Amino acid sequence: MVQIKVSETERESTAEKIEKILTGAMQEFLKHGYAGTSMDKVASRAGVSKATVYSHFKDKEGLFKALIHQLAEEKFRDTFATVPLEGEPAVVLRIVITKALNKMISDREHQAFVRVLIGESGRFPELAKAWIHDIMTPTLEIVGEYLDRHPELNIPDTEATVRMVIGSMVHFMMTQEMLYGKEIIPMSSDRMVDCLMHHLLQGID
Repeated sequence: MVQIKVSETERESTAEKIEKILTGAMQEFLKHGYAGTSMDKVASRAGVSKATVYSHFKDKEGLFKALIHQLAEEKFRDTFATVPLEGEPAVVLRIVITKALNKMISDREHQAFVRVLIGESGRFPELAKAWIHDIMTPTLEIVGEYLDRHPELNIPDTEATVRMVIGSMVHFMMTQEMLYGKEIIPMSSDRMVDCLMHHLLQGID
């Protein structure tokens, strides 16, 4: 068998091309939506050939799902990598919730991507399912496992509790930032964090 050796330079070049494609795709999807974006437009925006795009991504759906996966990796790196879920819930949960909520309300690209996803989910349900699979499901598992390791919290249903917390954070982000609610019903993120912490810790004797 003939073994083909790929040099470090070639690997870096491939990684750079993929990053260019993903960056170009994000710009196109945010500007034109999913239905209005073509692989031709992505290739042009990324400054690569259409053949190069197809050599890395099977089709537009695969490209969109790759962006979801990339966002999921960034989300978990920002939220969990620097703050492992170890230690006292009163400390750990406050840090994690605060970091996650602040990221959600400050990341304009994330909000714009959510707009596109929600707008296209009716016609392209597989995209919405990819979001649930890559972003929601791992969060439910990771935080749920942490809560299960702390029976002193006396939480009867950890999955429902994590959904409640995430739902409250998403609602806060959408109403305050995406729907401009901060101009009508403003609320500080600290108040939201304090309220969520109260509900999470209220079962402690």
